[in-house]
Amino acid sequence: MRRARRGEPSAPLTAVVNLVGGFAMGGRLHETPVDEFERLLRLNLRPTYLTCHAALPHLVAGGGGSIVCVSARAVERPFPGASAYLTAKTAVLGLVGALAAEYGGDGVRANAVLPGVIDTPANRAAMPDSDRAGWVAPERIAETVRFLCGDVPVNGARVPVDGP
Repeated sequence: MRRARRGEPSAPLTAVVNLVGGFAMGGRLHETPVDEFERLLRLNLRPTYLTCHAALPHLVAGGGGSIVCVSARAVERPFPGASAYLTAKTAVLGLVGALAAEYGGDGVRANAVLPGVIDTPANRAAMPDSDRAGWVAPERIAETVRFLCGDVPVNGARVPVDGP
């Protein structure tokens, strides 16, 4: 894909994917310092807001498009020690739902993918003794994101992406 040169019109924006986020294990909620709770909100929710905030005027002006945000399968299967992370990833789902309602009439579709544990070198190193049978290959997530970025009549979906 060629980038537009200075002075040339660029192609309209048709899709935005927000992949930024991170995980941190902690104690139960009463053991989680407010700074850590807010750090995970800033890490997982703020980039989603900022990306959408910047992209929406372009998507609306171009007649629509797709926004795909990454949440986590864990919001449907909570576990102890992740209250800050789960709150942030659940907030991403709330934002996606609001975007779907607010911008659907403008032709902008907003959807979320909810991957399970992603099979990455970092996760393998952090959990060396884990059973990786159900871990999600990054390629599966990419395939789902690509589908949602296409011209499909899906808006406001929460699409789980599980392992093999």
